[in-house]
Amino acid sequence: MAWKYFTREEFACKHCQRNLMDDDFIDKLDKLRGLFGFPLPVTSGYRCPEHNIAVSTTGPNGPHTTGRAVDFDVRGLRAFMLMSVANTSADFTGFGFKQHGASRFVHLDDLKLPAYPRPNLWSYP
Repeated sequence: MAWKYFTREEFACKHCQRNLMDDDFIDKLDKLRGLFGFPLPVTSGYRCPEHNIAVSTTGPNGPHTTGRAVDFDVRGLRAFMLMSVANTSADFTGFGFKQHGASRFVHLDDLKLPAYPRPNLWSYP
């Protein structure tokens, strides 16, 4: 599958290089990138369970292990703009923000989690 703004390799696990990203989810991200109008550097796409345990509090079954979650290196006003575009133009249901310290990013996913209310907006400590 070919996308205009992304390559599959950008979403590979940084720990083991496995890549179980969902093509439909990448399609959604590609359309979002076209609407957003600015680059969306991927900082985290698919994570194997081992890697997710090491870098997240969500354990071996966190959103990134589903292939339907991504973190983008987007900061400041553009982070706010991205959330606005994602919220109105696609079926994203998870919006996470870390906009302090050295590591700043925006998390997006489109998970449907019966045990958790969606859409959901959160910030990282």
